[in-house]
Amino acid sequence: MGNIRFKAVADAISRKPVEVSPPSGKISDYFGELTFNEAAMREYLTEEAFKKVVSAIRLGEKIDRKVADQVASSLKAWATVKGATHYTHWFHPLTGATAEKHDAFIIPTDGGKAIENFHGSELIQQEPDASSFPSGGIRNTFEARGYTAWDPTSPAFIMDNTLCIPTIFVSYTGEALDYKTPLLKSISAIDKAAVDVCHYFSRDVTKVFPTLGWEQEYFLVDSALYFARPDLALTGRTVFGHASAKDQQLSDHYFGSIAERVKQFMKDFEIEAHKLGIPLKTRHNEVAPNQFECAPVYEEANLSVDHNQLIMHVMQKVARNHDLTVLLHEKPYAKVNGSGKHNNWSLATNTGENLLTPGNTPAKNLRFLTFLVNVLMAVHRHADLVRASIASAGNDLRLGAHEAPPAIISVFIGSYLSAVLDEIESQKSSSRIKTNLTEGLNLNIPKVPEILLDNTDRNRTSPFAFTGNKFEFRAVGSSDTCSNAMSVLNAVVADQLMRFKTEVNKLIDGKKKKNVAVITVLKKYIKESKNIRFEGNSYSDEWAEEAQKRGLPNLRTTPEALASMIKPENIKLFENLQILTGRETVARYEIKLENYIKKLQIEARVMGDLAKNHIIPTAIRYQNLLVENTKGLKEVLDNKSYVKLSRNQIQTIKEISEHIAEIKENVDNMIEERKKANRIDSAVEKAETYKNNVVPFFEEIRYHIDKLELLVDDELWTLPKYRELLFIR
Repeated sequence: MGNIRFKAVADAISRKPVEVSPPSGKISDYFGELTFNEAAMREYLTEEAFKKVVSAIRLGEKIDRKVADQVASSLKAWATVKGATHYTHWFHPLTGATAEKHDAFIIPTDGGKAIENFHGSELIQQEPDASSFPSGGIRNTFEARGYTAWDPTSPAFIMDNTLCIPTIFVSYTGEALDYKTPLLKSISAIDKAAVDVCHYFSRDVTKVFPTLGWEQEYFLVDSALYFARPDLALTGRTVFGHASAKDQQLSDHYFGSIAERVKQFMKDFEIEAHKLGIPLKTRHNEVAPNQFECAPVYEEANLSVDHNQLIMHVMQKVARNHDLTVLLHEKPYAKVNGSGKHNNWSLATNTGENLLTPGNTPAKNLRFLTFLVNVLMAVHRHADLVRASIASAGNDLRLGAHEAPPAIISVFIGSYLSAVLDEIESQKSSSRIKTNLTEGLNLNIPKVPEILLDNTDRNRTSPFAFTGNKFEFRAVGSSDTCSNAMSVLNAVVADQLMRFKTEVNKLIDGKKKKNVAVITVLKKYIKESKNIRFEGNSYSDEWAEEAQKRGLPNLRTTPEALASMIKPENIKLFENLQILTGRETVARYEIKLENYIKKLQIEARVMGDLAKNHIIPTAIRYQNLLVENTKGLKEVLDNKSYVKLSRNQIQTIKEISEHIAEIKENVDNMIEERKKANRIDSAVEKAETYKNNVVPFFEEIRYHIDKLELLVDDELWTLPKYRELLFIR
């Protein structure tokens, strides 16, 4: 048991579940107790300050300095009662993680004492060092100044005795250096565009906001096993590892009973999440062993994105208390399910309606079809940009493999709605199409039967599926921030709604009736966007061939996908909507490309290190044992018996030698190609070189190492195996 692997396995087996003592009472008794929510604001703010903050949240109105001082004083009072000693501006830099710099509330006073204080100026704006965050060339390293500015639409919260204030993060010259700024701007853009379209049907709608309900998939692994795998610790995934004889083939883990140790972890992190006002509702086993999912009730998109960033942090923090490690990588284990982050997106109004839910009047029904078809058209026109929004090295390994949607962006809306749209398209006269909804959806179109709304089917193979009253963007990676996908989706739909309004108004100006104008444009869009709709199995090879015939982009790798970001028409789209300047868009492209390069660079270095320092020495050690054994047989057996009985050992020795030689040669060649790639100055060329010249060695090296795992004595193998990583409780 001297092998570090066996010690890690023994530690993992001996773990007992950590008993969790939940707070007394119901979840509702402590839900949101660590957030400065509306109840806390009513208690601590003056009436004037409360009204101003609520107006800022609901209407986007600015908060003046006087009110900010009142809010800051109240925040400090509330936070110190809760035990907070420090405060921080909490923001989302372009690393994809969150960032914070803590300052104490104290101010020294005479007599060597101190008092707690917190001013409005400290609430509204701070100046953290921006020099070491990715900027994509917007800033030089020696230019350190950056600004964080308070986002009142997302409530402050307390984490580890620190008051965390959600903020945006911008450069000294005003460019966005974070993911929240463009998200907020995209929310504003879709609000204006959607309200304008809603006014074709009713003037009651004065605000539209995107909602998001994310589903976070993740793996758990015992921490001892995690640290015994340098590849897991350094890259988030296993770069080597032969498949376990049993993994997910029997589908017995999916929705199965949750292991006690995992359940205690889930209870623990749910308590922390609920205290932070994160409305977690669902937990269950996922498809692969030791894979799980949690999901909240949907919220306004900006708040939901903040909560997802928070939950990833909370899960990892709480897991340590249970000697577990959370794996958020999209593909931590080869040949079993990867992890995604399904983004359920919809549009809500100030009148309490969902624009993607069919209504009970002809006008609301037509409004539903209007927004449905415009989303289809938006994704059809910008499928490449939608694909770019979820591009990463980790997601490249997941997309199109083991129940993950493919890299081809298509939209599923169900056979019934497809038939409805096809019938609308086939109608010769737009004035004859009627919309009527009672229990079901009935457009009075021949051959389309009524069907209850909750009978909408689901297609888990589709990257972008309509599921009754929302679109489920299934292709988002599990470790990614939701901001990327949501900002792009908001942007392309806002742009499409503006185009729709222009076309409808042109027909109205030409004396067509409003409803006829709306339906005329919808018919045109239904026909133009037809190729993006696919109801079949997106996992199939046949679909890839069909998609190519339809002209749909199949951007399989991150460099291919990211190139869409800097197409002139896409840069112009973000500029026209005032979400990102051209410079900001190019900067993000370069940051994502650089991140892709660095991830592959790290993986290549880890593979070389493990191959040379773990795998080859272990294989040689076992090979030497076989050689000694073979020599011993020769000494004690006659020649005929020796030839017969040593055949297997000699064959194994040869196989081990062949695999070692292949590993050594491929690792050396990979290192040489990596060095060549690292000398390239252009990020585009470097990314392409890594993709084309370095990555191809990964599978070749892995193949031979995984074969050695089956040949080498189990007691000598130093790395925990899949059967241990996936099944230890």
